[in-house]
Amino acid sequence: MGSPVLTLIAQRVALGILLLFAVSVLIFAGTQILPGDVAQSILGQDATPEAVANLRQELGLNDPAYARYFHWLGGVLTGDLGSTLTTRQEIAKTLMPRLWNTLFLAFWAAIVAVPLAIVLGLLAVRYRNGWVDKLISGLALASTSLPEFFIGYLLILSFAVTQQWLPAISTVYDGMPFFDKLKAIVLPATALVLVVLAHMMRMTRAAILNVMQSAYIETAELKGLSASAVIRKHALPNAVAPIINVVMLNLAFLIVGVVVVEVIFVYPGMGQYLVDHVVKRDVPVVQAVGLVFAAIYIGLNIVADVAAILANPRLRHPK
Repeated sequence: MGSPVLTLIAQRVALGILLLFAVSVLIFAGTQILPGDVAQSILGQDATPEAVANLRQELGLNDPAYARYFHWLGGVLTGDLGSTLTTRQEIAKTLMPRLWNTLFLAFWAAIVAVPLAIVLGLLAVRYRNGWVDKLISGLALASTSLPEFFIGYLLILSFAVTQQWLPAISTVYDGMPFFDKLKAIVLPATALVLVVLAHMMRMTRAAILNVMQSAYIETAELKGLSASAVIRKHALPNAVAPIINVVMLNLAFLIVGVVVVEVIFVYPGMGQYLVDHVVKRDVPVVQAVGLVFAAIYIGLNIVADVAAILANPRLRHPK
């Protein structure tokens, strides 16, 4: 592996860290400029001015914004996300089970969505401009046009209310049998698959078709290789880099974009946790969840960039 590859990877990682720092500033600033008084919201409208003033002092709300930011950032860097304002529990302890639940849901959605998207993309290329291609593209367009909440409610109506095959509320808990967990997440996972499948399939199809315009593909066809062999042996390996980018971006969405789906199915993940504490105006929790989502999204984008660099033979063998 040559030095240009290491240099590019180091640049991507450094840029990701810098971007995460910038996002942390935006998250903190965004929660500070919200209207209203946090202390007043916690104590209620009947609280006395003295009680509000004491709570503001206790929470450090009287300190300058920059001092509160660096205090928060210092805690994050040492693994201390602070405490919730409502229950005074450590955020890290209450957040981790929710994060694992979200990762569990996203993992099984990805297990289904990624291979299916690549297979459908390959089929669309193999039978391009035919009825198979048009059918797959039409279904993908229809899936893209439907928002997550509509897909979620449609699945609940069809499989939980009408047929009663699956639970409408996706409850999971520690110690729950594995197959019961899988049954509980079928509907939210299906909703996520339908949301990301179309985009991955269309981008896979576009990446392979772009490679199919190359001269070496024409040479392979002139040698008498079948269309399937040309796609499998020549087009797909050279379209790996853009496909990896698309897959990673959609995996990031599966984790970060679960908020709506988790709320619809009352799934105990990060999205539901965030919404619950937004309602309570629990600012430290909102900041922590926002930063975790940002770190996951940026981290998966870095992985996508690194994978694309490693998949590029011109960078691996600069000579």
